[in-house]
Amino acid sequence: MKKFLVAIVMAVLPLTASAAGGGAQLDHIEVDPTNHASIQRGMQTFVNYCMGCHSAKYQRFERTAMDAGMPNDLVQEHLIFGDQKVGEQMTISMSPADAGNWFGNPPPDLSLEARLRGPDWIYTYMRSFYKDESRPYGVNNVVFKDVGMPNVLEHLQGVQVNNCTPEELHEARGKIDPLTGQSMNSCMTTVKKGELSPEEFDKVIYDLTNFLAYIGEPYKQDSQRIGTYVLIFLFIFFFFAFALKKEYWRDIH
Repeated sequence: MKKFLVAIVMAVLPLTASAAGGGAQLDHIEVDPTNHASIQRGMQTFVNYCMGCHSAKYQRFERTAMDAGMPNDLVQEHLIFGDQKVGEQMTISMSPADAGNWFGNPPPDLSLEARLRGPDWIYTYMRSFYKDESRPYGVNNVVFKDVGMPNVLEHLQGVQVNNCTPEELHEARGKIDPLTGQSMNSCMTTVKKGELSPEEFDKVIYDLTNFLAYIGEPYKQDSQRIGTYVLIFLFIFFFFAFALKKEYWRDIH
């Protein structure tokens, strides 16, 4: 018994250490795959700003259109800019070899990014760029130090500067509601306003994160619905199984 308890403690310790590890605090959001309007807006942002470099090759345009309630012809007309068809996967024309030569490493496919890092990470990361002239693209990120990605949404968000050391910056981050419009932390100062207000920009990033969370598990709603049916079936079947058991064991008891 003692060895068993020791084994449990040793198994839990790495998880505890990981949870208590350093790094920037993440702003929490609740994604909603049933919010079709949000997924539609998130897909629009992804196609317009992300698909130049990032693919989502494990998702098809048509599947998103079906799940989010969009007609295929509108998706084909407004959300597919190349010669792809609505039934094809969300791939990009840039080859990994070219991407490696231009950027050092190919930009990752984002189909499973939300499952890998979590929606909170994506939501915080996309709102945490700040000006850093020492970096190749002139920006850095609170969540991903020395990031090799430009702030593609800078014209929407504006330009932020960091007034703290890295340690102070990480400690200063606090959890906020995604739609309050409050400043991310006391270390960040906006020196150039973007096209959107803080509330509007947070909404854009929420929709984008919601879309990425959806394509990470596009079958989630189907699984939940089937799971409900299975539980109902098992509940009803229990009474039949119990009555059958009583009939079989009637003579024995």
